[in-house]
Amino acid sequence: MTFSLYDAVVPSYRQILGALIRLTNKAQAFCDDGGLPHADILDARLAADMHPFPYQIKSAVVHSVGAIEGIRKGSFSPDLTPSPASFAALQERLATADAWLAAIDPAEVNGFIGCDMRFVFGDRHVDYRAENFLLSFSQPNFYFHATTAYDLIRYKGVPIGKGDFLGRVRKDRPA
Repeated sequence: MTFSLYDAVVPSYRQILGALIRLTNKAQAFCDDGGLPHADILDARLAADMHPFPYQIKSAVVHSVGAIEGIRKGSFSPDLTPSPASFAALQERLATADAWLAAIDPAEVNGFIGCDMRFVFGDRHVDYRAENFLLSFSQPNFYFHATTAYDLIRYKGVPIGKGDFLGRVRKDRPA
């Protein structure tokens, strides 16, 4: 069986983005059902010096869709725009990202192998081959931010578990 760059990144991005959509919906329902202000979760952080929940969602999108767009352009820089400020805006951002990934041509992603690209942050930069950028930089960042988003809402009391983070796993055969 041939395993491609597309297979290594895009289906996993979609799996976890789908899980984040459902987690964000559960977080909103938790607030609404308990009469809690949405800010209880939207402002959640585990430490004073970390970014809050919406930033974690935004960054998961940046390190999936944004990473692929960066390879297309030949460079990737962190997204310094404000994070979505509501559950609805977060859900829209996640759904748009998932739809974008669903539409991408696997041949295009596989064609990135061997392409040069650059990570740029201010006056600093790091050069990568596209596959190393995706697999050793963006994909770990994607999982970091997705995990942090999960941890924040779990910490705030949303009743979720490991299965909620994993989302819909891919199966080869029906159970």
